[in-house]
Amino acid sequence: MADVNTGDGGGGGKHAKKRAKKSSTRIDMTPMVDLAFLLLTFFVLTSTFAKPKTMEINYPAKPKKEDDRIKVNNALTFILSKDDEIYYYYGEFFAEGIPNPNGKPLTKLTKTDFSSEGLHALLLEKNAKTITAINKLTEQFKKKEIADSTYKKSVVGEKGAKEALTVLVKADDGAVYKNIIDVVDELNICNIGKYAVVDMGAKELELLKATSK
Repeated sequence: MADVNTGDGGGGGKHAKKRAKKSSTRIDMTPMVDLAFLLLTFFVLTSTFAKPKTMEINYPAKPKKEDDRIKVNNALTFILSKDDEIYYYYGEFFAEGIPNPNGKPLTKLTKTDFSSEGLHALLLEKNAKTITAINKLTEQFKKKEIADSTYKKSVVGEKGAKEALTVLVKADDGAVYKNIIDVVDELNICNIGKYAVVDMGAKELELLKATSK
């Protein structure tokens, strides 16, 4: 129990002027301490702790055979390498030794960078249709023409549509984790709803080495 004593002892020496003695005041601090702990407990129990921010990365199932290739419509593939190098190609991958019944041109890698005129501009161009559709939905939502739940559901639908852009991210042994994070961040900024981090094929690695020489 805490006490506060405000009493005064009164007069001093022999010739000192005597003063009237003040009665001591005793204050019980126990209720105040109890109240402080109750408030502290209340705030701890009712507070919302910061939730950890995570990044969603999709990993597809590995094919049963090494030469099995999944055909993806409207696909853009990025290949990350050392020294912040980034290459890309659009569509299916074709190289010497890979079945190409329609005789399509062999795949060539194009180099870009992480600037706004590089990766960002490329994603905006390839994903223009989806971005336009999402912007229209946003305008409707701002004008209160559609409900919040309808807006969110429609945005997810546009990102996951069959004709929407699909992005595959691949990296060799020289790539750094930061570059993958930068690419995924840019994908989210550009409203890319379908993307995955996948392993690089042997033919792709050969083409990368030949291109980066």
